[in-house]
Amino acid sequence: MRRLKVEYCPECGGEMVYDLNLKVYTCKSCGLTLRYHEIVELRRKNMPEFDADEKRKREKREYLRWWLSKKEK
Repeated sequence: MRRLKVEYCPECGGEMVYDLNLKVYTCKSCGLTLRYHEIVELRRKNMPEFDADEKRKREKREYLRWWLSKKEK
């Protein structure tokens, strides 16, 4: 049996439980429901910026993602 890594809520720090049917993580404390990639993104946004160049690259990627999402509609 493969054990899943325990994830913690990026909002409150509570333990998150994985639902195999819905393929989402749900926080036991606050009820926040996220997919794994959303957890990773929230953690990345909450981390302090160490390098101005890295921050500029991240902002450029986020803008490009936003711009492309508008083109798909």
